[in-house]
Amino acid sequence: MLQNFRIEIKWAIIYTVIYTPLSITYLLYLFLMRNFFLFFVLIITFSSCDDGDITLESFNFENQIIQKCSDNFLLFKTNNDELLLISIPENVYNATFVASPTNGTPRTITISGNNQIIYRKYSGTVSYNTVCATIPVSSPTVSKEWVATGGTILVETNEVVENNEITAHTHTITLNNVNFTSTDNSFSFVSYNFGNYKINVN
Repeated sequence: MLQNFRIEIKWAIIYTVIYTPLSITYLLYLFLMRNFFLFFVLIITFSSCDDGDITLESFNFENQIIQKCSDNFLLFKTNNDELLLISIPENVYNATFVASPTNGTPRTITISGNNQIIYRKYSGTVSYNTVCATIPVSSPTVSKEWVATGGTILVETNEVVENNEITAHTHTITLNNVNFTSTDNSFSFVSYNFGNYKINVN
């Protein structure tokens, strides 16, 4: 019986010597693979951010009204430290925002060097004066800028009728197939509702 006991102890020692390091090695392998996977996921996540997706988290102008500078033809929306701006020449503005319904066929502005859409992030809250001041304000300053490099601006016009009288025209503005680029990333929209721009009848 003592001999059998010694044999069992011998095999226990052999098992411990052989398999314990293997078990530790296997656990270490699992630990390293798990952390490598997490590291890989983080790399993929940050790579996606570089493509511009991170900007979409704060790109939210749906509930903001469209404003126009009084002495030029800038149409824009602000949301805290963000600005979404349409800059077009006077002749394009006058040809597009006319007092005539489009009846299902929107007027089209092709984005170019003269017809621009710009998205900006500022160092502080953006106001009407920030955008429209004749002399640029010292604060807030532009911290990041994305410029549209392609696409179109679609404008559909409808009459506003009150008491059988046309009192205004509502121009629904849609950004179509627009790609925004900056120095280090970009993002795009197939269709983005810029909003309704209302012009009262004089």
